Amino acid sequence: MSLKSAMIGGALLLSGCSSQLATVHQLRLSPEQAVFNAAGSAEGIKGTFEMVVRATGRQGSHLYLNSQADYRDPRNLSIDIDAVAEQQLAARFRADPESYLIGKVIAVSGVARKTRIDFIADGHRTGKYYYQTHLMLHNARSLTVSGERPSA
Repeated sequence: MSLKSAMIGGALLLSGCSSQLATVHQLRLSPEQAVFNAAGSAEGIKGTFEMVVRATGRQGSHLYLNSQADYRDPRNLSIDIDAVAEQQLAARFRADPESYLIGKVIAVSGVARKTRIDFIADGHRTGKYYYQTHLMLHNARSLTVSGERPSA
């Protein structure tokens, strides 16, 4: 192998490493990155999102985990957990997920989407609305807690 071939091969190897590093840095997205990227995409943004659970809420059979204390904060990412996933989490944690996850750092894989929230008065839409960023959780395996040992 000539010196020139070795240098080109080395440069290609290093460029492969740098693109690998760029991928590594994007493994976990913050709530702010989720909100920003979801706002610009009709389909939402797919990834793994990491956040501290600062607040929770319920609507119907859904549990919401929020990255901000105020779920109306434009920077908030809400993890929307359906009843099945909530039962799976309760079994895994052996605790109520709503109280267990407060203050914990979680990572959730899925698609974050801009979601229209309509204001309701007397059971009817008022025509006023705002947007939140939601990530639907249908399977407990898509959520991990920092420091949690993966189950076999």
